[in-house]
Amino acid sequence: MNADMKWLDNPEVFKVNQLESHSDHCYYLDYSDMKKEKNPLLQSLNGQWEFAYSKNVMERPVDFYKETFDASGFDKIMVPGHIELAGYDKIRYINTMYPWEGKEYHRGAYSMESTGKEAGMFSEAEYNPVGSYIKRFDLNETMCGKRIHICFEGVEEAMYLWLNGQFVGYAEDSFTPSEFDLTPFIREKENVLAVQVHKMSTAAFLEDQDFFRFFGIFRNVTLKALPDAHMEDVWFQPVLNQDNSSGKVSVIMKVTAPEKQNVDARFVLTDREGTVITEKCLQLQGRDGIFTGTIHTDVQNIKLWDNHSPYLYHACVELIEENGVMLEVVPYDIGFRRLEVIDKVIYLNGKRLVITGVNRHEWNPKTGRCIGMQEMTADIDCMLRNNINAVRTCHYPDQIPWYYLCDKAGIYVMAETNLESHGTFQKLGAIEPSCNVPGSIPQWREVVLDRAISNFETFKNHTSVLFWSLGNESYAGDDLGAMNTYFKEKRDGRLVHYESSFYNRAYEDTISDVESRMYAKPKEVEEYLNNNPKKPYLLCEFMHDMGNSMGGLGSYMKLIDQYEMYHGGFIWDFIDQAILIRDPVTGKEVLRYGGDFDDRPADYEFSANGIVFADRKEKPAMQEVRYYYGLYR
Repeated sequence: MNADMKWLDNPEVFKVNQLESHSDHCYYLDYSDMKKEKNPLLQSLNGQWEFAYSKNVMERPVDFYKETFDASGFDKIMVPGHIELAGYDKIRYINTMYPWEGKEYHRGAYSMESTGKEAGMFSEAEYNPVGSYIKRFDLNETMCGKRIHICFEGVEEAMYLWLNGQFVGYAEDSFTPSEFDLTPFIREKENVLAVQVHKMSTAAFLEDQDFFRFFGIFRNVTLKALPDAHMEDVWFQPVLNQDNSSGKVSVIMKVTAPEKQNVDARFVLTDREGTVITEKCLQLQGRDGIFTGTIHTDVQNIKLWDNHSPYLYHACVELIEENGVMLEVVPYDIGFRRLEVIDKVIYLNGKRLVITGVNRHEWNPKTGRCIGMQEMTADIDCMLRNNINAVRTCHYPDQIPWYYLCDKAGIYVMAETNLESHGTFQKLGAIEPSCNVPGSIPQWREVVLDRAISNFETFKNHTSVLFWSLGNESYAGDDLGAMNTYFKEKRDGRLVHYESSFYNRAYEDTISDVESRMYAKPKEVEEYLNNNPKKPYLLCEFMHDMGNSMGGLGSYMKLIDQYEMYHGGFIWDFIDQAILIRDPVTGKEVLRYGGDFDDRPADYEFSANGIVFADRKEKPAMQEVRYYYGLYR
């Protein structure tokens, strides 16, 4: 198969040769490898890559992926990172509009009768920047002779991949891992990996988030060596009984191994002190190299997980050959908690759930959405000291380590799917969905369903995830209904959230378990709750913290005492999105916002609505948050 630039225009082609999404578990050959600073089965490709920027598809270096290509004219760029912040293209911040608004007329393919396929919208566009990356590497000795996958944790927005001159695959979802099998093409020495990233594709209609519009390889790139017997996917399902003391764990496993090999799985659960709580073995059943099985075991005297006491147990699954030799070990920390809706009230472990939350973009004023553990741990610490107990991952999945940190800290997570298309149904503030995508358009259904699947499969084991969110501000339709159906069929005990059924009541029973609003006034909240409400009420965004805001927080918080069905909400938002640059006149470092980069269209300083500044210094508004949220801690 060869790469086709026309895929950029087709919503029905959103991935080619991409491996199935799976759990975000770590894996090791044995317990001794778990203690090492670096896992011998992983090899990072982060660092300096060769790079060329092109204005559009037509001007790109067509043959750059070939081993014989002369890349002496290429620049150098750091991965992960945004191409714009490396000095290419134009920095622009937009809220609801699309980057082409006011310059070119575009509507999503099949969204209107007159639209059709929109052939060439992106593949033939005069402006659709392209980044061509080359990475040359030798395979680590510890990984030689094994199957090799490559994982791109985040590439914005559409990527084509080649290895040693051979086309490998294509992917569009910017914020969930894209994994490919390199085994047929990889060698021990002198590999040439080539990635071409396109700023816009049909995914642009689905990724219209309120943020700076960057592109490039902005999260980690990792080679993964797979042992002969490898846990492809594992789903830990801890269940807490009504007595809040007893429960059970189910472990659903999918393993790849040589067909003639017998594989046993041994599950061990220990507490924080290392005491074994339960253990159980099972022989996996195999066919065509795929081995599956489910372990069920009861647990007694359970310590609960919640925001006040986020107790995690340590789970391990060992894959063992029939002669007793360990083939692989998979560790994971899991917690026991029970989420349920009784008489339209949400309870966690039998207690009414109160959300004192924030929406959080990933952000660093110097590196944009390319962040590391330092920023993530700082954000967790800030939330805990200011009585923030929940976070909505607006409006895309975050980096994988964030969910582990929330598990450990007891931060409740609304895990949002990478979907926002408000530019297709909001026109100058008015609701006008004539060209809305995905809506109920058949050609857009599979791509948004795939994004829901990726979100679920990657993060399904995280105790902190209480809500799955279908996305943000994308109106309503049958395609969103299909996403909701997928989550509900998993029966994992979590609730499904989506806000835009407020705009289209025909879907209020089929796309959300909660009544969710943005920026409803306190009186409007009361009006809903006083008039035969159908569902628990949650403000997915409220208290838009721009300028001298947050003064009315107490008016919302007092509703928690007045209405059991009201469960609080998520402040918009946690951190200002602003870029730190050196002023050419004064020589000082200053924060710049939309419009400061001669970018048009722009929404100017509208990105400055955090309760912390872009450099993570707390704003005065945080005092209001800390006080009122502290009343319900």
